[in-house]
Amino acid sequence: MFYTQDRTQQRQFLANAWQKFLDKEVLDPLETQLTQVIEMHPEYHALINNIELNYFPEQGEVNPFLHINLHLSLKEQLSINQPLGIQQYYQKILNKVKDPHEVEHRMMDCIAEMIFSSQKNNTPMDHQAYIRCLKAQSN
Repeated sequence: MFYTQDRTQQRQFLANAWQKFLDKEVLDPLETQLTQVIEMHPEYHALINNIELNYFPEQGEVNPFLHINLHLSLKEQLSINQPLGIQQYYQKILNKVKDPHEVEHRMMDCIAEMIFSSQKNNTPMDHQAYIRCLKAQSN
């Protein structure tokens, strides 16, 4: 996977993958995953190329780049069943809501909550809180 701390590089990678998809060029596996997520979000199609835009959650804005990366993070977790049992939480939530994309969004809310809490409190990510959130979503 493509990992970088550089926001501009990361966003440019997403924009390049999307443009390659639109141009019907051959995509590598990560680009394919990215473009599949972008395809599910038509509201982001026009935003992907504007890599310098800032988004302010406190003003109700959703950062499409963060959103896409949360999808990818969740897909990675599910592919390796880490944290242990995440596949079972996914299945339980799917049985309840019947929409795989909605399941991902609910689970991504748990990831985002864990990250936000960690950043706000300047503490390590609380993986147990993440699991508790997933458990609550699956009940």
